[in-house]
Amino acid sequence: MQQLRTPHVVVVMGVAGTGKTTIGPLLAARLGVPYAEGDDFHPQANIDKMSAGVPLDDADRWPWLDAIGAWAHGRAGLGGVVSSSALKRSYRDRLRAAAPGVVFVHLTGDRALIEDRMSHRQGHFMPTALLDSQFATLQPLQPDEAGVAVDVTGSPEEITARAVQALDALSRPAK
Repeated sequence: MQQLRTPHVVVVMGVAGTGKTTIGPLLAARLGVPYAEGDDFHPQANIDKMSAGVPLDDADRWPWLDAIGAWAHGRAGLGGVVSSSALKRSYRDRLRAAAPGVVFVHLTGDRALIEDRMSHRQGHFMPTALLDSQFATLQPLQPDEAGVAVDVTGSPEEITARAVQALDALSRPAK
């Protein structure tokens, strides 16, 4: 994995239901930087499509990723945390093109756990029915990508602590 540069912009990524919206603000608070909710960058057409149970395609995602990338670029050198599913390498590459120093925290977990958590969410536009398409699209972080994978079992505070620890380890020089 690449070495972490600080202050940095962290993209909390993963399939729907992994806790990006919960962990993102907690992580931002622990790092002392602002948080931006990735879902807020979606155009209404994307929200309508997902609400209808239709997965987004790449053409739907590009403007959304560009908006997130612009936010991350604006936070370069200042730090920040933003959520984004960033499921494909090409999506992460697009975010890195906009904001070269971004680091990813990939929230990972068992499909059954994630589906259970999604089924208990209130008022979110992403239906559980789209979880299969999320897992089918997911391309985990590769060794040449700056980032860490963090398991989502446990409480939000435990998950956040693991993320901070993993980011700290990433920021230490290799021996």
